[in-house]
Amino acid sequence: MRSFRIVATTVAVMIAFAGTAGAQKTTKAAPKAQVEIKFATLAPDGSTWMKSMRKVDEEVRKRTENRVGLKFYPGGVQGDEKDVIRKMRNGQIHAAGFTGFGLGAIVPETRVLELPFMFDSLDELDHVRGATNDYYEKAFKAKDYALLAWTDVGFVYLFTKAPVRQVSDMPNTKWWIWSGDQLAAIFYRAFNITPIPLAAPDVLTSLQTGVVDGVYASPLACVALQWFTRVKYMSEIPVTHGISAVVATEKSLAGVNAADRAILVEVMRRELAALTQKTRVQNDEAIAEIKKEGVQIVTTNAATRQEFVTRGRAAWGDGVPALYSQELLDRVKNLLADYRKTHAAGSSTGSSN
Repeated sequence: MRSFRIVATTVAVMIAFAGTAGAQKTTKAAPKAQVEIKFATLAPDGSTWMKSMRKVDEEVRKRTENRVGLKFYPGGVQGDEKDVIRKMRNGQIHAAGFTGFGLGAIVPETRVLELPFMFDSLDELDHVRGATNDYYEKAFKAKDYALLAWTDVGFVYLFTKAPVRQVSDMPNTKWWIWSGDQLAAIFYRAFNITPIPLAAPDVLTSLQTGVVDGVYASPLACVALQWFTRVKYMSEIPVTHGISAVVATEKSLAGVNAADRAILVEVMRRELAALTQKTRVQNDEAIAEIKKEGVQIVTTNAATRQEFVTRGRAAWGDGVPALYSQELLDRVKNLLADYRKTHAAGSSTGSSN
């Protein structure tokens, strides 16, 4: 089976970018830049994510004549997302790649983009995220952060030991939750579930021992974390879509002139857009691999599917005002409604079929 490497995890979703086995290798250190941005990531050196980030660093250094460069701390050496945010606040780390969980710890309003059953397609996500980008850039700036570029986790599915064929099956499963994630808690409450909080590294062992028997993840993450080896079923439809982004502190960019900052943002956005497309392909490939390994796709009829969607969407208001405002929620809903009027539904869907 193809080898996948995990890059980061979040309670509702986990991001993983494919790498090749044994891809880690020593990278020659670049000369110190005038402004050195200390960048933390859970991605191992040699992974697809780090290859993309090193391309960013190489081009930025060249085009700014080494006035700006990135110093990487890969492989999670700076801790998980909460640890990294704390270190960014005290100046030890300047920038990092975050999943929705970490982004939400800085700007809770980002979680509206991960609401259950919000998006039916990647095209819808791209439209809404693009239309709200200015809003989120201002929201991060208000917290003294710079939103440099978005990327994807992927559509998120339910993975279980016993089939979940209908809503009434949901409470019969021992579900995992990453402690402290308010959005995941909202989702679970909608289905009358009391989840079991665990650190992500403990989930595989907990699946093995029966502490939990239900998780949710992108297909790529499920393969990367080896969770697919401890489950037998995967939901047919995704329950949400996971976002991620690269964020830097404004303080760390204070010494970067406007022209050099524009170069950094341009290169970062271009490379992460390319990485996003790779991730989307790899998520589709991961579904095929999971199916080959014997994980069965649980099909649902139209009525059952609608019951899941209705229950999940009814919980959107529970995030107001703790995570996002009613105004922002309405804006996203209106953007989606307007988009669906003029575009065919289902383009670039996250369906497992």
